[in-house]
Amino acid sequence: NAVLRHNDNNKWYGVVLEVSTDKLGLPEADIVDVLNVKSDPLLIGSLRGQDGYFPAYHMNKEKWLSIQLGKPELDHAIKDLLSLSYELTAPKKRSKKSSAKNPGDSAKGESWV
Repeated sequence: NAVLRHNDNNKWYGVVLEVSTDKLGLPEADIVDVLNVKSDPLLIGSLRGQDGYFPAYHMNKEKWLSIQLGKPELDHAIKDLLSLSYELTAPKKRSKKSSAKNPGDSAKGESWV
């Protein structure tokens, strides 16, 4: 098992797990490696019907997706989804707040004296 997390906010963007296939809804009794990633709910809905994609094991199933590892045909998709997960869990950038009481006043050259 491994957790991939951001250095600055410690949020997870990926989790590698060994999971029993019955927990993923597969008929055979086996253990498989999966990668859990955060993703867009619309994308998750379209991927879940494809081979190798499952509702996230042990995570929020609306925002996380499990991808079966060891399937070479999914390697490119895994890289893209891991990159998206990294972006979705990155720290939010704060916008600079204006020191003017009314935005735009300083641009007009007005003052409150």
